[in-house]
Amino acid sequence: MGNQKILCVGLVCLDIINVVDKYPEEDTDSRCLSQRWQRGGNASNSCTVLSLLGAPCAFMGSLASGPVADFIVADFLRREIDVSAVVWQVKGQTPCACCVVCPLSGSRTVYLYDTDLPDVTVDDFSKVTLSHFKWIHWEGRNADEQIKMIQQVETFNSKLPPHQRITISVEIEKTQEPLYQLFPHGDVVFISKDVARHFGFHSAEAALRGLYARVKKGAVLICAWAEKGADALGPDGLLVHSDAFPPETLVDTLGAGDTFNAGVLYSLSNGGSLQDALTLGCRVAGRKCGFHGYDGISQMFSGV
Repeated sequence: MGNQKILCVGLVCLDIINVVDKYPEEDTDSRCLSQRWQRGGNASNSCTVLSLLGAPCAFMGSLASGPVADFIVADFLRREIDVSAVVWQVKGQTPCACCVVCPLSGSRTVYLYDTDLPDVTVDDFSKVTLSHFKWIHWEGRNADEQIKMIQQVETFNSKLPPHQRITISVEIEKTQEPLYQLFPHGDVVFISKDVARHFGFHSAEAALRGLYARVKKGAVLICAWAEKGADALGPDGLLVHSDAFPPETLVDTLGAGDTFNAGVLYSLSNGGSLQDALTLGCRVAGRKCGFHGYDGISQMFSGV
């Protein structure tokens, strides 16, 4: 039981990151301060942070063979992230995102070339050995298939005592109607600020109270709201809040939401309270915004 991992299901892509001193005007030539390749994608980024925090973890998503996938797999292995559940597709290309990061304003602008690479299916998921995992997190993408995957986990869980069951979490980040069917399928449900605003809410608290009826009985609903921190609402009806922990100097907000999610997953999966989990999520995300990439997390949060 002690070696069970956290599995994150979702996107991995190549991020080509350009750091600039100001956001470029259209139809101009300018130099960037730096440029780097980085493994990206919500579920992929969360795996990176989980690994840096010391949690055994695995990634499941699609790749297409080629030099981009070679770079991605090498980086997964460098982080000691299990890639045995990766699905190698015979058609399509590994997706690539061009990211413009402006430390002066704290903005990060992402252009994703979401190729014709198929997402993982329930047939792919059925080959996963569920007993290897204590927690499975889905980044909302092809929701119809993902619900079928979750149902496989629920069937697996029904044969086990409560303390041995896999915890299910889902992230609803994008304002796409098909993703909203994921609301009632997570023990823990993350919603983005964009989704909250899409439903007409102007604060995390309002969104949680307004949307809690959509989640299943006993679930926890979580919403991060950038510099205003994050809130959570559980079945007891008590709102839990953590302030944000901004860095001394804002450097790179790319992946901050994925970092927050990973901090919450890490804490909850190790028996932490909802308050502890929110606070850790906000701390890790805030510190991550103070440097490029993720490497500083392991030093800053060793022993959490």
